[in-house]
Amino acid sequence: MSPAEEEKSLSLPERWPRASKFALSACAAAVAELVTFPLDLTKTRLQVQGEAAIHRNGAAAGQAVPYRGMVRTAAGIVEEEGLRKLWQGATPAVYRHIVYSGVRMVAYEHLRDSVLGRDEDESFPFWKAVVGGMSAGAIGQFFASPTDLVKVQMQMEGKRKLEGKPLRFRGVHHAFMKILAEGGIRGLWAGWVPNVQRAALVNMGDLTTYDSVKHFLLLNTPLADNSMTHSIASCCSGLVAAVLGTPADVVKTRIMNQPRDKQGRGLLYKSSMDCLIQTVQGEGFMSLYKGFIQTWMRMAPWSLVFWL
Repeated sequence: MSPAEEEKSLSLPERWPRASKFALSACAAAVAELVTFPLDLTKTRLQVQGEAAIHRNGAAAGQAVPYRGMVRTAAGIVEEEGLRKLWQGATPAVYRHIVYSGVRMVAYEHLRDSVLGRDEDESFPFWKAVVGGMSAGAIGQFFASPTDLVKVQMQMEGKRKLEGKPLRFRGVHHAFMKILAEGGIRGLWAGWVPNVQRAALVNMGDLTTYDSVKHFLLLNTPLADNSMTHSIASCCSGLVAAVLGTPADVVKTRIMNQPRDKQGRGLLYKSSMDCLIQTVQGEGFMSLYKGFIQTWMRMAPWSLVFWL
């Protein structure tokens, strides 16, 4: 059999492994995102509640916080905005994960197999998994940052309507075009620094913990490579990822949602560090973990659906 005939006899994943991995990861991520999206919306709303910088600037004087806690926040959204609003912003979220998850998985496997390399016994050392996970997450999130920006801003549209403020966007395409017109290309990457920082931390927790826990269970327990093993690894990876990534996620959400001047500069925060300092000074250290429970509750089933 000639090399050309031999290549044609191979399956698509064998002929184009990277492209197949990208497509598979993107599809799995889209399904996982739609299943768990209401938790993401609830988390985003909680992360901007009681924002000290807004009160200092007089933008929310006399306004009471409408919701408190996960259940009351979700119930308030359904009661005041409708059940379908729990999926507001889901379209750009799916776009984001098509780019983000596809790129990060291809990058992680390339780093693991070709750049960092496995040991002679085919194991992947923990420090290499940490470096690979953080690098893959940062690369994927940088490319997906514009879709994340649109997602965050669309998730806040229902809250703006309840506060009597005009809606900013008519849809996903209009949101992209408006942000591009007002801030240029740089405007689409507003908040990309804390976004990339968050992705690096989350992937260090997610990919590294999932990979390590799964292989530990397979090597040291009677468990086989089945849904039980995936569930345990997903819960562990979700917890570690939430602990590491929630503070950066709060900062990212607030920077992306803040009002901007005509030059696209933020009116509340000068940088991610400024947002971090203002948040801790005005609301206390634990405010960096607003939405933590939702983040963990979402990450465990998200990881399970994605990896399965």
